[in-house]
Amino acid sequence: MKHYLLSVITPTGGKQPPPEVLGPIMERVEAVNQECSAAGAWVFAGGLNAPSTATVVKVQDDDVLMTDGPFAEGKEYVGGFTVIKAPDLDAALEWGRKYARAITLPIEVRPFSEIREDL
Repeated sequence: MKHYLLSVITPTGGKQPPPEVLGPIMERVEAVNQECSAAGAWVFAGGLNAPSTATVVKVQDDDVLMTDGPFAEGKEYVGGFTVIKAPDLDAALEWGRKYARAITLPIEVRPFSEIREDL
C-alpha cells in the first residue's frame, strides 16, 4: 500500500476556537482517527505549533545558518497532519474528505514518493 500525507491547512493569524467549538471538532477528529485505525489505514498523526515557533536550518557556503520563523510567509500553514496507508489515491481522498468534514479546514492529500520499510 502507498503512504499519503493528509495536511491540515490552517489560516495564518487565526485564533484557536473556544473550547465549546474546539471540543466537538476534536471529538469528530478522534472518531475519524479511530475509524482509520480500525481500517488499518492510520500510521501517525500530530498537531504542529504556529509557524512563529519554527527554526529554519539552511546551508550557506560552508556555514549552517539558523533563523527563527517560517521559511516562507503565507496566508496558510500546515497546522497538523496524518499519515495513512491506502491502496490508491481515491481511497486516500476519501479519508481526506472524512478529516475535512471533521476538522472543517481544508485537507491536502499528497502521496509519498517512496517509503523505506527497512527502518
